[in-house]
Amino acid sequence: MSPTPIPFTLDIPQAELDDLRDRLARTRFPDRTPGEAWAFGTDPDYLRELVTYWRDGFDWRREEAALNAFPQFRVEIDGIPLHYLHVPGAGPEPIPLLLLHGWPGSVLEFLDIIPLLTDPAAHGAPDAPSFTVIAPSLPGFTLSFRPDQKRFSCEDMAATLSRLMADVLGIDRYMVQGGDWGAFVGSRIAFDHPDRVRALHLNFLPLRRDAAVAENPSPEETAYLEELATFLKEETGYQAIQGTRPQTLASALVDSPAGLAAWIAEKFHVWTDNDGRIETAVSRDRMLADISLYWFTGAVGSSFWPYYARAHSPWPIPLGGKITVPMGYLQSPREILRPPRSAAARVYSDIRRWNTLRKGGHFAALENPQALAKEIRELAADL
Repeated sequence: MSPTPIPFTLDIPQAELDDLRDRLARTRFPDRTPGEAWAFGTDPDYLRELVTYWRDGFDWRREEAALNAFPQFRVEIDGIPLHYLHVPGAGPEPIPLLLLHGWPGSVLEFLDIIPLLTDPAAHGAPDAPSFTVIAPSLPGFTLSFRPDQKRFSCEDMAATLSRLMADVLGIDRYMVQGGDWGAFVGSRIAFDHPDRVRALHLNFLPLRRDAAVAENPSPEETAYLEELATFLKEETGYQAIQGTRPQTLASALVDSPAGLAAWIAEKFHVWTDNDGRIETAVSRDRMLADISLYWFTGAVGSSFWPYYARAHSPWPIPLGGKITVPMGYLQSPREILRPPRSAAARVYSDIRRWNTLRKGGHFAALENPQALAKEIRELAADL
C-alpha cells in the first residue's frame, strides 16, 4: 500500500522568529583580514549589513506566504517526511516535470519559474507545452528533514524521488530538470530509469573530474581542464569540510545564524553573475528566505551529506555509464564549471539542446527564470 501524502502549510512559530532576532542582535562579528573584500571569504562589512537587515528589515512572513501560495505536501517515505510542491499545469495534457534544486538551495529557488512552466500561455508563450511541476525538497534538505534521520547520498535521493513519482503519485513517464546536486540526482534517475524519464534537462553538468576529457584534449577541453584546476585549488574548501567533517561544521552553523548566513552568502557571492554585490543577481529577500529555511529547519548538517557520500563512495554515474534519454543543457557564463559538449557527450549520448546564456550564474532558476523555462519548454517541444 502506497503512503498517503498530507497537505502541508509552512508556519514557523513566532517564538522561533523572536529567537532568531534575539540571536542576530547578539552577533559577534570577526575582524577584517587586510586586503580586498571577499578575497578570503565573506566580507565582514557585508555580513554586518546583511545581519542588520535580516534582524530589522526582512519579512519572513511574506516569503513564507509566497511558498504557501503553491500546493505543498508531505509524505512519509524511506523513513523521512518528504516535502514537495505539486503544482498542476494548465491545458489538457501537461507534462509531469520533476524539478530538483541543489545546495545551498531549496524549493524557494523555484517560486518565479513555476508559473512560467505550469501556465506558459499566461506568460507570453501560448504555443508552448505546459508542465505539472513536482518540486521536492531533496531528502535531508530543509523541509524534508527531521532531527536524527538517516542521511542520503545522491543514489539514495534518486531512489526515493523515483518512488515518489511512481509509487506515491502514480506518474509513469516524466521529465526531470536539475542544477547542482539536482543535476546529479536527476542524472542518476535517468540512468536508473530510462524507461520512465522522457527527457533530462540540466543547468549544471555532473561529470567525473578524472574522466571528463580525452587523452588528447581539444582546445576547448584544455581550457576546461585549466578552469577545473583553478576551481580545485581555490574554491573547494567547503567541499573538503562538508565531505569529511560535516558534523563539526553543523555544530557551529545550527547555533549561529550569522555564521550560517556567512557560509551560504559566500556561495551566492561567488556563484552568481553579480557586479560585486549579490543583490545585482539575486534579491536579498529571496537569499535570506533560503538561509532562514535552513535555520528554522536545522537541516544544514544533513544537507552536507551528499558531499560526504561523494567523497567516500563511487561517482553517482558509474565510470563508462551512459545516460541515453534525450538531454538538454543550458550553460551560464558564471557557472562553477563549464565542461565542453565533447566531454558531456561521453556520458549523455542523446544531447538534443546545448545553449549558452550571455549572463547568469549557478542559480539559474533564480537568476534567469525566463530563459531556463524557455529551454525546458523547447526541449519538451523537440521530443
